[in-house]
Amino acid sequence: MNARAPILFAILTVLIDAMGIGLILPVMPALIAEVTVDPSLSHAAIWGGILASVFALMQFLFSPVLGRLSDFYGRRPIMLLALAVMAVDYVIMALAGSLVWLLLGRILGGITAATHATANALVADYSPPEKRARRFGLVGMGFGLGFIIGPLIGGILAEWGPRAPFWAAAGLAALNTIFGFFALPRRAAKEKSTPKMAALAQALPHRVFALIWRIRSIRGYFTTYFVMTLSMAVYPAVWTYFAAERFDWPPAMVGISLTVYGLCYAITQGAFVKPFINRFGPHLTAQIGLGLSTIALIATALTTRGDVILALIPISALGSVATPALHGLMSSATPQNSQGALQGAIASQTAVAMILAPIAMNPIFAYFSGDTAPFYLPGAPFILSAALCAVAFMLLLRIGAIAPEHEGRQDQ
Repeated sequence: MNARAPILFAILTVLIDAMGIGLILPVMPALIAEVTVDPSLSHAAIWGGILASVFALMQFLFSPVLGRLSDFYGRRPIMLLALAVMAVDYVIMALAGSLVWLLLGRILGGITAATHATANALVADYSPPEKRARRFGLVGMGFGLGFIIGPLIGGILAEWGPRAPFWAAAGLAALNTIFGFFALPRRAAKEKSTPKMAALAQALPHRVFALIWRIRSIRGYFTTYFVMTLSMAVYPAVWTYFAAERFDWPPAMVGISLTVYGLCYAITQGAFVKPFINRFGPHLTAQIGLGLSTIALIATALTTRGDVILALIPISALGSVATPALHGLMSSATPQNSQGALQGAIASQTAVAMILAPIAMNPIFAYFSGDTAPFYLPGAPFILSAALCAVAFMLLLRIGAIAPEHEGRQDQ
């Protein structure tokens, strides 16, 4: 079975997804201001937060649904349909004349963003267990590169107006749909004997999570992954505010720091995951990654110098080796006909972390940066995140590596 074209398609799908998000980030405030009666930045920020929350909520609800449906009906039709709808979604955003249409666009965008989960399931389909963690790392590299390239192109295209990046994103999604049509084989792993209504019932989010939880050897890793994801969500939640408050960085410098992180993340996923897995195995690699992340979070919370924080970025990025390692461990412990369900459940819990992190982290940042705080510590959210990361590390210590003979075993 030739795995190159499907795996390349999976990597490109995640890269283009990330590029699409990055393309529109620089122009979202201007577009929101354009379609509302109040053009102020503060008003745009409020609606930007609402649109982001709706996007994350749709990811939470539909990632397990589309992932599980891809188990029944195959990765090909689900991915091609989602990508085609994604292209339409960007067109809607480009033509939007009101907040209602932007809201509809974010709803569709959150649903179609589940292609990330199905792309990982596709990688699992075409990879033997011992190679899955490494190939998940390549998918992560694509994600990191997308977040580097997207904002750069989006900033350039913004010269033609706030809608130009949406047309570019629509074109990328359409081109990837065409590539997937030829790259993905028509035959796909699925449960042909399952009736359509039964398949839809089993794709409901609570059914998917119940299915994954019944796999005894995956429970600890699944919990560890969620705690780790919640910990790492501190960066998108408060980084922009933290860097401006602590180091007095202008927006341009904040953007540079994010680009540096994206570059280091992509290098880590593409160049370091494979040697780490080969040398230490996925379980110990995950431990090393969580340990490095805990150290980086503590140092970030306590440092008062911008040059030190920039030096910490490669260490923080290197800690991301834990993500594909845990991905590989969970995938190897999951039956082949439930890979879509697993990846959908992972994407769904990631969305939950992205919803919870701002609720928990941002008020902590605001309190310890304000005049009423008992002491000044804008890095306080990173202390909480370090504690969560340490909890994930300790959970992993208790689990132990999955024995091959127990992989995929479920409760009866």
